[in-house]
Amino acid sequence: MIHLDFRTWGTIIRNYCVEARHNEALSIFLQNVRCSSGYKPDHQVFAAILKSCTALLAIKLGKVLHGHVVKQGHLSCHSVSKALLNLYAKCGELDDCQKLFGQMGNSDPVNWNIVLSGFSGSRICDAEVMKLFFAMHSGGEAKPNPITIATTLPVCARLLNLYAGKSAHSYVIKSGWETDTLVGNSLVSLYAKCGLVCNDAYAVFTSINHKDVVSWNAIIAGFVENKIMVDALELFRWMLKGPIEPNYATIANILPVCAFLDKDVPYCFGREIHCYVQRRTELLADVSVCNALVSFYLRVGWMEEAESLFQNMISRDLVSWNAIIAGYASHGEWLKALDLFRELLSLEVTGPDSVTVVSILPACAHLQNLHVGKEIHGYILRHPYLCEDTTVGNALVSFYAKCNHVKAAFQTFLMNSERDLISWNSMLDATVGSEYDTQFLGLLSWMLSEGIKPDSITILTIIHFCTSVFRVDKVKETHCYSIKASLLQGDVEPTVGNALLDAYAKCGNIEYAFKIFQSLSEKRNLITCNSMISGYVICGLHDDAYKIFNGMSDADLTTWNLMVRAYAENDSPVQALNVLQELQAQGMKPDAVTIMSFLPVCAQMSSGHFLKQCHGYAVRACFVDVHLKGALLDAYAKCGAIKYAYKLFQSSSHKDLVMFTAMISGYAMHGMGEEALMVFSNMLELCVKPDHVIITAVLSACSHSGLVNEGLKIFNSIENIHGLKPTMEQYACVVDLLARGGKVEDAYSFVARMPIEANATVWGTLLGACRTHHEVELGRLVADRLFEIEADNIGNYVVMSNLYAADARWDGVIEVRKLMRTRDLKKPAGCSWIEVERRETVFIAGDSSHPQRSLIYTTLSTLDQQIKERIHF
Repeated sequence: MIHLDFRTWGTIIRNYCVEARHNEALSIFLQNVRCSSGYKPDHQVFAAILKSCTALLAIKLGKVLHGHVVKQGHLSCHSVSKALLNLYAKCGELDDCQKLFGQMGNSDPVNWNIVLSGFSGSRICDAEVMKLFFAMHSGGEAKPNPITIATTLPVCARLLNLYAGKSAHSYVIKSGWETDTLVGNSLVSLYAKCGLVCNDAYAVFTSINHKDVVSWNAIIAGFVENKIMVDALELFRWMLKGPIEPNYATIANILPVCAFLDKDVPYCFGREIHCYVQRRTELLADVSVCNALVSFYLRVGWMEEAESLFQNMISRDLVSWNAIIAGYASHGEWLKALDLFRELLSLEVTGPDSVTVVSILPACAHLQNLHVGKEIHGYILRHPYLCEDTTVGNALVSFYAKCNHVKAAFQTFLMNSERDLISWNSMLDATVGSEYDTQFLGLLSWMLSEGIKPDSITILTIIHFCTSVFRVDKVKETHCYSIKASLLQGDVEPTVGNALLDAYAKCGNIEYAFKIFQSLSEKRNLITCNSMISGYVICGLHDDAYKIFNGMSDADLTTWNLMVRAYAENDSPVQALNVLQELQAQGMKPDAVTIMSFLPVCAQMSSGHFLKQCHGYAVRACFVDVHLKGALLDAYAKCGAIKYAYKLFQSSSHKDLVMFTAMISGYAMHGMGEEALMVFSNMLELCVKPDHVIITAVLSACSHSGLVNEGLKIFNSIENIHGLKPTMEQYACVVDLLARGGKVEDAYSFVARMPIEANATVWGTLLGACRTHHEVELGRLVADRLFEIEADNIGNYVVMSNLYAADARWDGVIEVRKLMRTRDLKKPAGCSWIEVERRETVFIAGDSSHPQRSLIYTTLSTLDQQIKERIHF
């Protein structure tokens, strides 16, 4: 170290502080202290070095210096005491700051301003700032100056305390500072943040004599914050014509305005601003300006421009990475977002923050990438500041829920140090429709006991839960709460009302659904009408659905799909076809749901031609939907084209439970039991877990193919291997299986031994078996039981009557027919149809209206004669 006297070193230290070379100033000062026990800095050195401590936020060293200042008697020096006061204020040591301020006296406005600045900067002591300001104003020893006003007004803005702000404004006018730039800028921000931008803020802005860039930024930002985009853009144009040049904050404020403009305008204005930035090298080198440009391009969907700008940035900060990652994620480019996240991690310059994590976790959820999501969770756990962030915890809960790991979501939820309403909403939503839905009501009660008030999102989640468990009573409770909490009245878009309507309809209470539909007459939108139509279709009230449809001025694809489904379910294939054609005439393209809605029509008409058209359209449209493939497969089977069904099944690279069920059901329909068993065996080998639907289909296939032993083996596996309880339909299948195999007595014994009481389906199956095998007495016992539980089903009476007739028990026939007349039951006419050369022909028993009836009956008579001759031969 060079040997200089203490006075010279003091001069050097003061000069370094003036030049903002604070680290060097501190280094020299500490070296002098260590090397010489006799070194005693004067008050000027102390004042300078305390400023360096403030700049470097070196509070520990500052407190040590405070001790030396007191010992050496320099605290009475104004420059030293102010430097100490400023150190405590800037470093957030507000208790020490206030204590020192109390020792210094209240006559100097600079001291007041330092303390006000410290409390204002903390952002958690706004009430204390207002108290200090009023104390200063009313004390009289030191009067507020423009800096005092400029320090206090932002606090009024944060508190939205317009009364206090206007009081300060009155003081400003009395003091003659209304044209002062610093005061004017603060007043502009105050009025803008309080929503008074057009009149008050703008009036203050125009009164500022010497507007600086902060003035322009404040008024432009004010219009942007209040969503008055056109005026904000006009002000920016006005600014460009004047002497004040936009800075980085101006560009950051105006670019989001461009994104909100209509059609191609955003791109044009944004490009113009980009060109302006490129002509100003200081702006182009500013990372915040580049970040704003990247965000703008991402917001308007110009991904290539955003990425090009990002890649060419001279320097990038974490905001840059967050902007590009969030942009790709928001546009559904999940893999690209994940690649950029990995690139950020590889830099090892700065780690992800809460914004990064909240942006990337949804990408992991959409990709179902549990591995990466868990790695991010591990990173969060290793960084306490992320663990304590509620938004990060909420994002993790949502991630695990979307990956169907509800248990992990719940564990994360419990680990959150603080839970807000979003936390509860995320967890409640996670449990709906999962294996944990039984815990939903308990979770909701816990939330209410914590004093958390539900919002519209909570209500929508509750309604979704009620719908999933068909609890109409809970829907009514939710409806009542929504009315009491004014969630229905306050809804500009009837989101809650639509959800309640849909819930009532799905729970079978169409009367309440219609009442809500009527109550929403002034707020109705397309979703309201679609929900009402859907409700009517679900409840089989197709005429009412048509009325709503015919009264709609506008319809979307969902509406048309519902109408296709309505006509299909109402056995009106021609009308369904007309709706499909009208849909396309309106310029809409059928989606996978449209095709699935129309496929039952193809099956009803046994129209292989229409079915192949639907299949061809699905292939050309590149629909990748397992449910659609299953529906196509089922339709081919119902139309008799089982080979086409199997080809479609084989061509599917991903076969899930839906595909296997459709294929096995098709084979069952065609009596191909062995093929059905082979497909079922293949499914089990692939570790696809069966459900009740597919097991019922396999049993039906065995029944129609006479595979009694195989069918009984499948039935026994339901509980023993697959851990399921047999359903009533499966019991009926076993009865049919035994009966078709000629084991009618065994079938009756099986019914008698059932652990649950047999329903009409089981007894009806047994009665049909008695008819087939001429078991009259057993049939009579079964029919008596059946007539008790299903008195209005005419089919049972017909079967019993035919059973008596086959055994020449005419008294029994008369008795059954008399019972039918007493109960006013009539047998509907038999009906069959066939498609020939793309035309459907329908035949009804007893109908002689067909134009070619003579030829048809002659041909049938000839065939009948040939059959009899063959039998005789």
